[in-house]
Amino acid sequence: MNAKRLQVIFAGGGTGGHLYPAIAISEQLGDRSDSVDSHFVCSTRPLDAKLLTDEGVAFTSVPARPFALSPLRLAEFVRTWPSVVRACRRVIESLRERGPVVVVAMGGFVSAPAAAAARKARVRLILVNLDATPGKANRWVAKRSDRVFTAAEPEGRGYAAWERVRPIVRWAAIADGDRPFCRRELELDPDKPLLLVTGASQGARSINAMMVRMLQTQPSRFMGWQVIHQCGPATLGGGGEFDEHAIATAYEKAGVPAIVQPLFREMGRVWGAADVAISRCGAGSVAEAWANRVPSVFLPYPYHKDEHQRKNAIPLERAGGAVIVKDHVDAAANEADAGSVLLGLMDEPEKREAMTRRLRELGPPDGAGIVADAILGMK
Repeated sequence: MNAKRLQVIFAGGGTGGHLYPAIAISEQLGDRSDSVDSHFVCSTRPLDAKLLTDEGVAFTSVPARPFALSPLRLAEFVRTWPSVVRACRRVIESLRERGPVVVVAMGGFVSAPAAAAARKARVRLILVNLDATPGKANRWVAKRSDRVFTAAEPEGRGYAAWERVRPIVRWAAIADGDRPFCRRELELDPDKPLLLVTGASQGARSINAMMVRMLQTQPSRFMGWQVIHQCGPATLGGGGEFDEHAIATAYEKAGVPAIVQPLFREMGRVWGAADVAISRCGAGSVAEAWANRVPSVFLPYPYHKDEHQRKNAIPLERAGGAVIVKDHVDAAANEADAGSVLLGLMDEPEKREAMTRRLRELGPPDGAGIVADAILGMK
């Protein structure tokens, strides 16, 4: 008779920020044990299916909806909740036939129905919080979890029992060599400094617009540099005048060598090639900047009322490894503010090296291994 294998269900989705940390933990489980299977429960957003298909992992999409106070969206949430919980329960029961099940909620609107299903099925539940301001779903799931880990420093009361870990980063997002090596692997000049521009998996239209404007108004400031620009899918961070083609054309006209793509899977090579970055500061981007010791200018997503992206980046700014600048949305205003900060860092290699040392002092990005050990301890 075949031995039972531990079945770990990771619940999360909607952005790479929820999925990539789950992949990191799954990788650590595989490194530690040959009797563990991972399965992902994600949203029906196309990005989720693309990312998980590219990673070659098993997944089930469920039609989860975010909780919202607007009447129409709240009605949709209430209407779909029972069926989504049942769908998650079916995943749990189907995997239970192969061995004991642990559900790992990765935050966001997919994690809540999965957690409810875990409680109904009486299986172990872990929450992994990634943002400095835990959302409604995470606070709800935390009350029902056996253990709660957080890769950020939550503000306010009620989080004392949450176990703090360092960043949770997948292998593909950690450089596998020094800067010259990574640049050569990307077919770039190994001796020329490199700027990374990224809005993470969804892209950032305002960052794209600022960079296009700077290439038009100050092309000489980029001379001697090369750029990797992750612009986001055309339907999200890119699109229209700031899609992949338009941005690549702006670099070409400015005479700046650049690689422009909607999404890079091997982000470790990309971060590893960079001397400096300008980026959104979702939890995943902050973790990757930390893990690869890249001095960064962070522009928090400007439409979050709780400013959780800004709070995610505060530890790096406090340590002296990053600068947080408000995203004014307007390209000219961003050029004058964040653009000036970025160009200043590009002009000061000594300052960049000092920032890199400060990031190194923060310690290794070993959060995924700690969570994996906790999961294995629940067999």
